[in-house]
Order: sequence, then C-alpha cells, then structure tokens
Amino acid sequence: MDLGQPLARLLFLGLFFLSGMILGQVCAGNVPETAGEELSGYLRDFTAVEGDGTALTAAVLYFRYPLAAFLLGFSVLGAVLVPGLTAAFGFFLSFSVCCFAAVFGPEGVLLAAAVMGLRCAVTLPCYFLLAVPSWEAACLSLGRGRAVRGREYWLRLGVVSGALLAGLWAELALSPWLLDAVLERLAV
Repeated sequence: MDLGQPLARLLFLGLFFLSGMILGQVCAGNVPETAGEELSGYLRDFTAVEGDGTALTAAVLYFRYPLAAFLLGFSVLGAVLVPGLTAAFGFFLSFSVCCFAAVFGPEGVLLAAAVMGLRCAVTLPCYFLLAVPSWEAACLSLGRGRAVRGREYWLRLGVVSGALLAGLWAELALSPWLLDAVLERLAV
C-alpha cells in the first residue's frame, strides 16, 4: 500500500481504529456482573448533573481526540502516536458500547446510542479529517525534518472546530431528552 495517497493514509489509520475496536470488544467480555449496578448508578448521576460543568465536560469529550491528533501533527512523535491515538479512540468507543450491551442486553446498544451516538457521528469524521493530514505532516517531519502546513491545514482545523461546536450544542440540547426517553423505556 502506497501511503503517499490520502485515501491510503485514511485506510491505514482506519485499520488502527478497527484494531482498537476489536480489542475493546475482547476486553469488554471480561466485565464483572457487578458492573450493572455501577453503570446504572453512573447513568442516574449522568442524568442528574446539570450546570456549568456539563458543557465543559461535553466540550472535552468532543475535542479531545481531534485536537490531540491535530497537535501531534507538529511533532515527529506524531508519526507513531497518531496511529496509537486512533487505536485508543476505537478501543474506548467499542469498550463503552460493549459494556452497555453486556450489562443491559440488546437494549444496551440503544442506551449507548443515546449517550454517545450524536457525539460519535460528529467526532469520528472530524477526527479523521484532522488525523490523516496530521499524521502525514508528522511523517514528513520525521523524514525531512520539517513539514509545510499551509492555509488548508489551518482551514481544516477551523471547519472541524465549527462542526464540533455545532455537534456539542446539539448534544447539550438533545441528549438529556434522548437519554431520559431511553431510560424510561428500559426502567434503569
């Protein structure tokens, strides 16, 4: 595979994401049965929390992976750390969904979608829009010592930040309602 093409780099990072997802599924198979009570308590606390901390926490959840990928593009370490970050993103996403499914059965997937669905629909494409060129820049820095980051590089960050902020706003507006509806149905 020629990693010089953007599609090839996307597929390569996608393999790391998929590997992380598979590892997350394997690790979630070892969740103890007492996790159900803990997860139910977490969901009750999650729905009860409102105020200033909610927006900040949600912002961190939205921006952590895309922003980390962007920043790693400025370091030669990004050549190794961007694929690792991609695998970690896949792992934690998969592990979380599998824990919901293991504890709550098939309804757990619906519950996970209510908690994380909108966020993932926004952050996944945004992550890869930043990770692919960041990884390329880090690899170029490794080979030549310096990568050129033009206007397009910064414009992409601006567009992705706007999309993340729109997703964050939508989640803050819709997620409490969605989660309450699912929790009522499941009687958690």
